[in-house]
Amino acid sequence: MNLLLKTNPFTILDVRTPSEFAKGHVPGAINIPLEEIATRVFELRKMPKPIIAYCMNGNGSGIATSFLKKQGVAEVYNGGSLHDMLRSAQ
Repeated sequence: MNLLLKTNPFTILDVRTPSEFAKGHVPGAINIPLEEIATRVFELRKMPKPIIAYCMNGNGSGIATSFLKKQGVAEVYNGGSLHDMLRSAQ
Protein backbone atom coordinates (compact mmCIF):
# COMPACT_ATOMS: atom_id res chain seq x y z
CA MET A 1 0.00 0.00 0.00
CA ASN A 2 2.89 2.41 0.71
CA LEU A 3 4.04 2.18 -2.93
CA LEU A 4 0.50 2.82 -4.14
CA LEU A 5 0.26 5.94 -1.99
CA LYS A 6 3.66 7.24 -3.05
CA THR A 7 2.78 7.07 -6.75
CA ASN A 8 -0.89 8.12 -6.79
CA PRO A 9 -2.95 11.02 -5.45
CA PHE A 10 -4.77 10.40 -2.20
CA THR A 11 -6.25 12.23 0.78
CA ILE A 12 -5.27 11.80 4.41
CA LEU A 13 -8.22 12.75 6.61
CA ASP A 14 -7.73 13.56 10.30
CA VAL A 15 -11.10 13.35 12.07
CA ARG A 16 -9.86 14.61 15.43
CA THR A 17 -10.75 18.01 16.89
CA PRO A 18 -8.97 21.12 15.61
CA SER A 19 -7.09 21.44 18.91
CA GLU A 20 -5.84 17.84 18.67
CA PHE A 21 -4.86 18.43 15.03
CA ALA A 22 -2.92 21.57 16.01
CA LYS A 23 -0.85 19.55 18.52
CA GLY A 24 0.41 17.25 15.77
CA HIS A 25 -0.78 15.45 12.66
CA VAL A 26 0.36 13.46 9.65
CA PRO A 27 2.08 15.80 7.17
CA GLY A 28 -0.33 16.76 4.39
CA ALA A 29 -3.44 15.68 6.32
CA ILE A 30 -6.62 17.71 6.21
CA ASN A 31 -8.71 18.16 9.34
CA ILE A 32 -12.43 17.53 9.22
CA PRO A 33 -13.63 16.68 12.74
CA LEU A 34 -15.84 13.62 13.10
CA GLU A 35 -18.75 15.86 14.14
CA GLU A 36 -18.57 17.62 10.73
CA ILE A 37 -18.30 14.55 8.48
CA ALA A 38 -22.06 14.30 7.85
CA THR A 39 -22.30 17.91 6.69
CA ARG A 40 -19.20 17.72 4.48
CA VAL A 41 -19.86 14.53 2.50
CA PHE A 42 -20.20 16.49 -0.76
CA GLU A 43 -16.74 18.00 -0.20
CA LEU A 44 -15.24 14.60 0.62
CA ARG A 45 -16.66 13.05 -2.55
CA LYS A 46 -14.55 15.50 -4.59
CA MET A 47 -11.25 14.74 -2.84
CA PRO A 48 -8.57 12.55 -4.44
CA LYS A 49 -9.08 8.86 -3.75
CA PRO A 50 -8.31 6.84 -1.81
CA ILE A 51 -9.20 8.67 1.38
CA ILE A 52 -7.40 7.34 4.43
CA ALA A 53 -8.99 8.47 7.71
CA TYR A 54 -7.33 8.43 11.11
CA CYS A 55 -7.97 9.72 14.62
CA MET A 56 -6.43 9.35 18.08
CA ASN A 57 -7.15 5.63 18.56
CA GLY A 58 -8.87 4.35 15.40
CA ASN A 59 -12.45 4.39 16.71
CA GLY A 60 -13.50 7.77 15.30
CA SER A 61 -11.90 7.05 11.95
CA GLY A 62 -13.77 3.74 11.86
CA ILE A 63 -17.05 5.56 12.42
CA ALA A 64 -16.18 8.13 9.74
CA THR A 65 -15.12 5.44 7.26
CA SER A 66 -18.28 3.40 7.78
CA PHE A 67 -20.49 6.48 7.42
CA LEU A 68 -18.74 7.69 4.26
CA LYS A 69 -19.03 4.26 2.63
CA LYS A 70 -22.77 4.24 3.38
CA GLN A 71 -22.98 7.66 1.72
CA GLY A 72 -21.40 6.30 -1.45
CA VAL A 73 -17.90 7.72 -1.00
CA ALA A 74 -15.66 5.25 -2.82
CA GLU A 75 -12.24 4.12 -1.69
CA VAL A 76 -12.29 5.27 1.92
CA TYR A 77 -10.20 3.36 4.46
CA ASN A 78 -9.61 3.39 8.21
CA GLY A 79 -5.94 4.18 8.76
CA GLY A 80 -6.28 3.66 12.51
CA SER A 81 -4.58 5.92 14.99
CA LEU A 82 -2.25 8.87 14.55
CA HIS A 83 0.54 6.62 15.83
CA ASP A 84 -0.30 3.92 13.25
CA MET A 85 -0.28 6.47 10.43
CA LEU A 86 3.01 8.05 11.46
CA ARG A 87 4.62 4.62 11.80
CA SER A 88 3.41 3.46 8.36
CA ALA A 89 4.64 6.69 6.73
CA GLN A 90 8.25 5.85 7.59
